Amino acid sequence: MASDELAEQITSLEEKIKTASLPPDLEEKVLERLTRIARIGATPLAFDEFDRTAEYIDWLIGLPWSKRSDDILDLLHAKQVLDKNHYGLGEIKDRILEFVSVMKLNSEKISGNVRAPILCFVGLVGTGKTTIASSISEALGRRFARIPFGGMGDALELRGQSKMHAEAEPGRIIKAIRQVGVKNPVILLDEIDRVADDGRSSIMGVLVELLDPEQNQAFLDHYIDYPFDLSQVLFVTTANNTTNISTAVLDRLEGPFHLNKKIL
Repeated sequence: MASDELAEQITSLEEKIKTASLPPDLEEKVLERLTRIARIGATPLAFDEFDRTAEYIDWLIGLPWSKRSDDILDLLHAKQVLDKNHYGLGEIKDRILEFVSVMKLNSEKISGNVRAPILCFVGLVGTGKTTIASSISEALGRRFARIPFGGMGDALELRGQSKMHAEAEPGRIIKAIRQVGVKNPVILLDEIDRVADDGRSSIMGVLVELLDPEQNQAFLDHYIDYPFDLSQVLFVTTANNTTNISTAVLDRLEGPFHLNKKIL
């Protein structure tokens, strides 16, 4: 890459940043980083730093810092979706409709962020835990993402790695947010009891942060290295049982709601 080509690509990135609606202090921080690369000039060091910075910027501008979808807070619509997708489960459907009703009442009283309880569904494989989470997403008109926890052995899988490490990338939370493209999706944390024993403590610590409304409004992914507001995400959790879930996590969940019969 020649000096003129490097300068041209830096200018192109600067234009993308200025049109990406990033938080002002983050935008300033990234532009300063590009300015430092330009000052180094056309050297191998500058090219390597540019490649890392370009990848980082691609992640930043791909995140929905302010974009959200509008909720469908219609009880009749929600009931139709639940009845269409699930046979029986009357008690659980009633509780979900109660939560939708509470969200509707809150939205009529205040504008902006409407928080919902964090639901936990417990049952064996095949009892419909995952499909219920998907149905909640459909009923509310929110986009949906699933993060599997089975076998997860390191909290860094959720929180990402620092850019200082080779091959660093964001964690699964930020990847899910980028995938759905809005900051208020339904995110299913699937089988949170099935993490590996050696990483259980640290993973449960990250879960406490994710599920705590006082903390998740400034979730810090190590790669992004800037707080991202997760307070508008509707988290739904599932587990086969609650034995291996920490008390601190359970304290932040509504339920658990038990599904005992397999779907045929």
